[in-house]
Amino acid sequence: MATMNVSLPDAVKAWSERQAESGRYGNVSDYIRNLIRKDQERTEAVAAMQTAITEGVESGEPEPLDAAAFKRRMRRQHNMG
Repeated sequence: MATMNVSLPDAVKAWSERQAESGRYGNVSDYIRNLIRKDQERTEAVAAMQTAITEGVESGEPEPLDAAAFKRRMRRQHNMG
């Protein structure tokens, strides 16, 4: 595992240390790694959402929803009868 030194304002350092001392994290490094993982997950989720929005916008004119047909299709796709 690589090492990285990061400068933090005193208040942020103190906050990070309190989070580690709370028992939820083994140490400050665990807390920071968790923050980075959450940020990665959020960034990936935003990108996936943007891709879905773009696909929707580019898919053509909207059509009325046939709710009954949609439910039948979902039941067939998920083997629900």
